Amino acid sequence: MDRRIFTSLLVLAPFLARPALADDPKFVTFIQNTIWPRMKKAGVSKQLFDSAFAGITEPDPAVLKLADNQPEFTSTTSAYLEKAVTPIRIDTGKTKAHDEEKLLAAIEAKYGVDRYIVLGIWGMESNFGKLKGSMSVMRSLATLAYSGSRRKYAYEQMVAAFKILKSGIVTPENFDGSWAAAMGHTQFIPSSYVSYAVDWTGDGKKDIWNTYQDALASTANYLAKAGWKMDRPWGWEVTLPKGFNVALIGRSHWKTVAEWEKLGLKRADGAKFGSLNADAFVMVPQGVNGPRFLVTKNFLAIMDYNLSHSYALAVGHLADRIRGNGEFVASWPEVNYDLSFKQRVELQNRLNALGFETGGNDGRFGARTYEAIIAYQKKNGLPLDGVPSVKLLQSIEKSG
Repeated sequence: MDRRIFTSLLVLAPFLARPALADDPKFVTFIQNTIWPRMKKAGVSKQLFDSAFAGITEPDPAVLKLADNQPEFTSTTSAYLEKAVTPIRIDTGKTKAHDEEKLLAAIEAKYGVDRYIVLGIWGMESNFGKLKGSMSVMRSLATLAYSGSRRKYAYEQMVAAFKILKSGIVTPENFDGSWAAAMGHTQFIPSSYVSYAVDWTGDGKKDIWNTYQDALASTANYLAKAGWKMDRPWGWEVTLPKGFNVALIGRSHWKTVAEWEKLGLKRADGAKFGSLNADAFVMVPQGVNGPRFLVTKNFLAIMDYNLSHSYALAVGHLADRIRGNGEFVASWPEVNYDLSFKQRVELQNRLNALGFETGGNDGRFGARTYEAIIAYQKKNGLPLDGVPSVKLLQSIEKSG
């Protein structure tokens, strides 16, 4: 399964209806001379191909703009959560949990996936079906293939998209989704639909666009295949004991919950952990001085849906709030580091080159970057504060 790295609709500006297209001869030539041979080789008929691209004569500038500004990758975790886990979304989720209790219980029983996590994804991805996207899937994918940085993704999804069109579940005229071709109530990309969509209602259609029951069951099926286990939550906000070895932070240090408890970790809300045999690691999404979390492999199952720590944390927290749990206990720290954007990217590049994986080089500091900094400091005998700074960058430059 190709891991999703694309955002939900809800934290972006609402998508507009399709604008009238102006002819771009180079783009039209690209569709016919580059895309068509690839799709023909994949078994797509010329009739279906021409029908899918009828009237698409210009790349979509909104696609490229949104592709470079995904909020879960470009904002701090706290800023992302503030926009994603809102009071109205929590209240709507609680209403859905009540109104759809029978459906959600049945899906949970069949797939072994927490109903509140399914609700969290539904809320995050389309605001419970209100914002499913109105951008042409084929135009979006053609645009990404033409001039985006995700050509491989675009071609892979295009092959899956044609399988969907061939099935007749949607027509080229109503084949809509997000800028990244994510579709329906829970924003499946085409390959996810082909692999994991299910017909919950039994009407012979795997309709994630118009039948929320199919969409929710499909999402549960996806998470089950990604490894979700019902005997543990996604994780907990925790407090660390005085003198805690900060070097133990990060996904390279998996321990059972019982082992973490022996090391002095406690739930921030004062409750008991449970799931003592579950493996987990300590995550600091906004630095050592911010909220700390002990996350299980269920957290990684959510990340399989969208490869972002901020997204997975938002889904988990929204699910917990809908369930009736409270807000996070610790305050989120201000992120005012003395590094320019160029220096942030350079810091990540140098850490990656030294084998300390930051998860990218976009200049945004998330959980992986903080883990990389701590690991570098540990190896080089520096104070384990996990703080990115000009001084740290200079130290890395000297050591490199």
